[in-house]
Amino acid sequence: MRKVTYRNIHNFFKFNGVHFDSNGLRVAAYYLIKEGNEYEKSIGDFLLDWFDDNPYIDLQTSGTTGTPKIIRKNKQALVNSALATGDFFKLKPGDTALCCLPVQFIAGKMMLVRSFILGLEIDFVAPNTNPLENVNKKYDFVAMVPLQVQNSLNELHKVKKLIIGGAKMANSLENKLLNVSTKVYETYGMTETITHIAAKKIGERAFSILPNVSISQNENDCLVIDAPQLSEERLFTNDLVQIINDNQFVLLGRIDNVVNSGGVKLIPEKIEEKLADAIAARFFVGGIPDADLGEKLVLVIEGEKQVLDDFIFTVLDKYEKPKAVFFVPEFEITESGKIKRKAILKALE
Repeated sequence: MRKVTYRNIHNFFKFNGVHFDSNGLRVAAYYLIKEGNEYEKSIGDFLLDWFDDNPYIDLQTSGTTGTPKIIRKNKQALVNSALATGDFFKLKPGDTALCCLPVQFIAGKMMLVRSFILGLEIDFVAPNTNPLENVNKKYDFVAMVPLQVQNSLNELHKVKKLIIGGAKMANSLENKLLNVSTKVYETYGMTETITHIAAKKIGERAFSILPNVSISQNENDCLVIDAPQLSEERLFTNDLVQIINDNQFVLLGRIDNVVNSGGVKLIPEKIEEKLADAIAARFFVGGIPDADLGEKLVLVIEGEKQVLDDFIFTVLDKYEKPKAVFFVPEFEITESGKIKRKAILKALE
């Protein structure tokens, strides 16, 4: 069987309803760059990068946990990722896809690569917060960030399979998605793993890994990823996990979010999960410096100041109750919709 490479364009592939080969896509790219909107120019730039003579492509990380940086990946690794996604989600040639993510980042780029390689018919809309609003057809496969999903709940009947990534999803949103006809999956991954290496259906606890990926833990109980078809190096993450078996893990939180308060280590994400049903606004818990405890646990809520009923904290263990509550008019977020916890907490010190 002939190996699928980055030079292949599946004969079922369509771009905004039109069949293209690689030469045709280069011509379309020049048009998008010269005549297109900002998001279309990004598509054009990527098409030219993909079909140039280099076997690699440069990708920009989101900067969620540090300074954004450029990493270089072999194009074949992106192809391998697309094939794994196709296997896991049972995508087939001729399936329709919608890209509503910015193509300057890996998630948007991969929607195009999957379409080239798997033979999807892909359409593009501006990557705004309500991408399905003016869509008049149904799609087999769509990827969104949580904010887009929240704003599209009444339009999800237009999507058969939806993957959600880029930021943590609120429990309240997950509960709403249990009642939709769409097959919805939360994904786990990063730029370094070329988007997702694991996914779980909404309502499930554990993530299942995609083909050709192996997982383990380091001495700090953080996830270690071996995915030789995606990365030449073993990837050491800052994500605390519980490994269920060779193919499944439960995500507990990030080690760099852990609060050491008086010698007690607290995982903010676990506390947030307990409080999710009691607080309607966006919120998070974290640590700020404290003279006595080293760090004290605080609750940060988006919106105007209000009085909280102390009863909401009864679901927490003794040491999990926040020592202070802060209200921030509007959370600072990344382009992918992740809350900039560290920056917000720093401003509260």
